[in-house]
Amino acid sequence: MLQLSATFDLQQDVVSSIFKKEATVGRTEEYSGIVDTRILNIERDGGVLYSWKGATGTTRIGKYDPNTRQNKLLYTFDKQVCVSSCSLNKEETLLAVSLAQRTRTEERLRPVSKCLTLLIEIHPINNTKVLKAVDCRVRVQFIHPDTERDSVLESHLLLVAEDGYVEQLHVMLVRQEGYRVVMLNPECLAKDRVAEEFSWVQWDSQTQRLFYLTHREKAVLKCVQFYHDQNCETLFELELELPSNPFTCMRFVNLGFDHHQETQHEREEMRMLVITNKTEGSMCVCYSQPACANQEITYTIVLVHRGCSKTFSVALDGTPSPCSTDLLPLFIPIGYYVVVYLAGHFLHCINTRQQELLCHSLFLSGVDAELGVLGSDSVVLSLPESSLLDLNTGRMYTVDLNPSFLMDLLHCSHSRPDAQRLAALHCLLLYMGPNAALQLKIIDWICDNVMPFDTFDQIQEFILASLYRIIYKKCLSLDEVLPYSSVFEKKKVPEGLDLVPGVTCTTELHAEPVFKGKARRLQGYWEELQWSTEKMKYFEAVPNLRYRASQSLSDWTKLLTTLKSENKKASNYLRHIEENTKQVLSMVDSWNLDQKVVPLFQEQDSQQRALIGLMVDKLREHLNRHLPRLGKKKIDVLVVNYVAKLLELIRRMLQSVWLKYKLGPLVLCLKQQGSSAEWAVFHVMCRILEATNTLCLPLPPGYHTLLSVLGVRCLPRHTFLQYVDHGVLQLTETFVSRLMTDLDNNDANEELKFSILKRLPEVKVTFLSKVLIALCSC
Repeated sequence: MLQLSATFDLQQDVVSSIFKKEATVGRTEEYSGIVDTRILNIERDGGVLYSWKGATGTTRIGKYDPNTRQNKLLYTFDKQVCVSSCSLNKEETLLAVSLAQRTRTEERLRPVSKCLTLLIEIHPINNTKVLKAVDCRVRVQFIHPDTERDSVLESHLLLVAEDGYVEQLHVMLVRQEGYRVVMLNPECLAKDRVAEEFSWVQWDSQTQRLFYLTHREKAVLKCVQFYHDQNCETLFELELELPSNPFTCMRFVNLGFDHHQETQHEREEMRMLVITNKTEGSMCVCYSQPACANQEITYTIVLVHRGCSKTFSVALDGTPSPCSTDLLPLFIPIGYYVVVYLAGHFLHCINTRQQELLCHSLFLSGVDAELGVLGSDSVVLSLPESSLLDLNTGRMYTVDLNPSFLMDLLHCSHSRPDAQRLAALHCLLLYMGPNAALQLKIIDWICDNVMPFDTFDQIQEFILASLYRIIYKKCLSLDEVLPYSSVFEKKKVPEGLDLVPGVTCTTELHAEPVFKGKARRLQGYWEELQWSTEKMKYFEAVPNLRYRASQSLSDWTKLLTTLKSENKKASNYLRHIEENTKQVLSMVDSWNLDQKVVPLFQEQDSQQRALIGLMVDKLREHLNRHLPRLGKKKIDVLVVNYVAKLLELIRRMLQSVWLKYKLGPLVLCLKQQGSSAEWAVFHVMCRILEATNTLCLPLPPGYHTLLSVLGVRCLPRHTFLQYVDHGVLQLTETFVSRLMTDLDNNDANEELKFSILKRLPEVKVTFLSKVLIALCSC
């Protein structure tokens, strides 16, 4: 299910590299005793800080640059020390280090602090300043601001103490002798208290945010945003429904890796992670507790941008084991999915954008949930930017969803539940797209499985999900008002889609977040998140918020009646509808007709033109009602683009089907019988017609004529007429004109022509008579 790509290997990229480098200068004896190489931290630029102990009794700290794939020695301690935390400033002039100190037997009478925090000048190596000597662990982290300046003579360092407080140190620097960078007045470093009284803290290096959890009367999650001008501000607070005293000891997330922590083997009471996505403007707070005695594990995803939380309970398979109560799942962010992974048990790919139903998230167990490159004894940590770190091997991986696995899952139609297939289909269409090769594979799968499944119609899902992906990227505000699945068109969600065996889900509204920043600060991500939370208040109170084209069926019936009417008012309305249609078709007409594969007739299909215009009218009305903030001009553009993309998508489906079955221009000849390939295409086109009719969606001009031509070639004459009588095939003017002129007047053809003429309304008969007279005179 997950695709892991190795990006860093401690042995290959660091240890082997150091051996090779030192061998060239004849110093391998000094490095032959390299032991205890450990990853300490990963900085914002992806640089990996690590330490190792040499045979000569030294401890060294180095940096691996993933861009150049080079290693750089930063500092050497002249004795063996236990480095528990380390960070390097952006300019690589200062190194902050926390050392874990243990009291030796002969030193027990002398008081020794458990943690010594140092600030070291390394450009070049010069002064060392003691920042703290305390009896609690201290994590260090430099702030890496967004700035275009080449030379910055200031650095800002966070000291995160196990006692539950954060200090920010402001270090002013000065350049000496043209190249030396040293601290200016190191004895008097300015510092601020950023946060205090917390039991859990998380650093987000990419966005320069610090999340922490306080727990007085209630658990409150807070966020401090750091800026390039050395200022910081608490912008966000959110009350969480957590158990009382969820963390008995301090928990650090994304603040490096302390390999000497005495409490690292203690039972972890809860695992928690905050996931933000700038592209989506979303925030998820994920937390879980160890499995209960009844072998059931529970985890919660608070969807801050959706105003709700989802709590899942999963029954674990197998015989209860003594260590099962220590199991905690891993939370892995992948795009707008949050993957919940419990090794040896399950993998739950949770959709945080379309979260309403379980069937749009993918739950796997057994062999499907295994991550092959990770061993059973791996100690795996989730990192930002969809990455994993195996602490035991020192390997890092980027993680993504595996399209090959998802396609295989679709093809296993008999052994997979519909909910899994639907989740996989949405994952491929929405997350993986746009991908032309993948889209062809999905259309190919639809052709091989053309009949609808028991609980959903795959053609409807393909159309709505693909359209949603295309338009959503143009405007994020449309996510709650446009359809992405045909499941919601049903009066009741089928049981097979609303239930996942072994998984229960409860949804609750959560407390509203508090945005505390000044207006000028709430820009970009924070502005989008605030807008998302505010619009959810409105959306929760509005029924039928998501647009449903099928609700226009009654309007479509009225419009068909109006088309036959000569009422003056009706004519005005039809002109308005026609103007809508012209706007859409002006975009569609930009297709290169000389290179098109499918011979769609360029004709005036009055019914399809009317349906196109009606859809524009109804969708525009819907968006103006629910998203007036966008403005009428932008809504007009979005709506016309949406309907044009719909027609283009169906044309692309036809083109793929045409190429799959290798049809040529002979298809348009009515005198010959159709081949098995033409019959397959006819069947697919009938299914597309059925799927779009149910949703009241228009088809490209010429679609009905082409379908009728294939019908004449593929169906027995009496069956063809039955298809016409049941409304599956339409007798368009183009089709009837072609039929009358292309077929000779033998007995069978005359009978067919007479049967078709009987079924035509008077208006069409009159028109065709004139056409035939004109042709005969030629």
